[in-house]
Amino acid sequence: MHQQKATRMVILFSRTKRIPNQARSRQGHLRTIFDGTLKAIRDRGLDHAVERERNLKGLLTLKDLIKREPSKSLPVSLIKHSFNLPFRPIAFIRRYPSVFEEFVPCGIHPHVRLTPQTLSLDAEEQLMHQTDRFKQHVADRLLKLLMIARVHKIPLRVIELLKWDLALPHNYVETVIPEFPDCFRIVDEFLELVCWSHELAVSVLQKNGKGNEDLELVFPVQFSNGFEMDNKYEKWLREWQRLPYVSPYENLSCLSGSSDESDRWVVGVLHEILNVFVGKKIEKDNLLVFGEWLGLRSRFKRALLQHPGIFYVSGKIGTYTVVLREGYKRGSLIEDDPVMNLRNQYVHLMNSVKEDGKVRKVVQEKGSVNESDANGVEGMEGEGTGDADSGEEHEEEDCEVEDAGESVVDDDEERSRRGSCKIASGRRGRGFGKVKLDVEMPLRSSQGERLMRKLTQKTREKSPSEVSRRKQVQGAHKDIESTQRRSRSSKGSGRSLTGKKTPVL
Repeated sequence: MHQQKATRMVILFSRTKRIPNQARSRQGHLRTIFDGTLKAIRDRGLDHAVERERNLKGLLTLKDLIKREPSKSLPVSLIKHSFNLPFRPIAFIRRYPSVFEEFVPCGIHPHVRLTPQTLSLDAEEQLMHQTDRFKQHVADRLLKLLMIARVHKIPLRVIELLKWDLALPHNYVETVIPEFPDCFRIVDEFLELVCWSHELAVSVLQKNGKGNEDLELVFPVQFSNGFEMDNKYEKWLREWQRLPYVSPYENLSCLSGSSDESDRWVVGVLHEILNVFVGKKIEKDNLLVFGEWLGLRSRFKRALLQHPGIFYVSGKIGTYTVVLREGYKRGSLIEDDPVMNLRNQYVHLMNSVKEDGKVRKVVQEKGSVNESDANGVEGMEGEGTGDADSGEEHEEEDCEVEDAGESVVDDDEERSRRGSCKIASGRRGRGFGKVKLDVEMPLRSSQGERLMRKLTQKTREKSPSEVSRRKQVQGAHKDIESTQRRSRSSKGSGRSLTGKKTPVL
């Protein structure tokens, strides 16, 4: 019994000796991740890049919905039921009159159709989708995501969430997938990898550092203006960048989530995924859904918080958007992509009404114009002739105020100004009844008219103190002139009396 206890003590003592030795041997490789808090700083350039595409995704989806209709038009009342818009469809349509056109066929419910400019861009988009280059790029993006996935397959429901960021056409299952049977296939609502591509299994960092094998692969880091970095985080980040880079196409999910090696690999996976997307950005919720399928959801969250110099989270457009910082320069996308170029043309078309100041047309089927709808549309934009009636009333009141305040001015000026006001009001009254709403003309801002009326009213209306001063100045001038005339007359009379002799009759 005593001998067995002695052997047990030897075994326990020997085990306690080995643990510190193993920890020392791995001390240079395994470290605890940064546990501090970093203050988020806004980046105006990246916020603008996200903000400028507001409503673009919904607009293009509605465009495709209208285009698929046989009549190339859609009743406004059916849009909300089929499109599930969170707002009124008529308000959305009237907000972008250069993209959608509202009309009333034969006096029934209003319909919406696409404008000629939108149809032209849509034709260009369809031609791009039919090119071999576009289909190859789409296949490469899907292939990269499949090779990053741990089981090399992705559910179609997850791909549907990434459809916008991958620039997939709405019928990619019928048009793109069958043309690449050697790369992937669809089995039981899953997209599966068929063949591994060693050419595509190279990350962006590895491509940029190709040829410099001795150079360490470092993630590009750029912080927002005003970001304050403490010494603790700076030291941790410097040591973190010196760790060996592991390709995101290698599966290291078995590593402990509390190690810097695991954090660096997760950052590489997230970095590569954002580079696969055409816009170098994605909604945070969709990214976390894909991260959950990869088994890295919580690690993705931690990477976004601890690496604000690599990833930026924007809170614009009513949701959170993850943006890859190195993909943008001064708020503009660096990489030239045909899909993004076409989307920028749609954005320009959406904003062309505000830039050009054109009138929104509401065309009926027989060529007539619905004035009430047109006034409602113009009211949506904050511009237009919807306030013309109130403007006429204010202008007539200005003329009356002007007539009442012109008692100080001469009679001739008063009559001329009254005549001009009457003529102007008469012309405006006759012209308003003959406004052609089907002709595009620049809009007048109601706020600008109000400011102009205030300025003219201030300049025209004189205060009592100013009127008294004016009378005093005029009286002083008259007194001076009268004294000068008297002095001249007296001098003249004196000269005439001394220089001339009066004849004696």
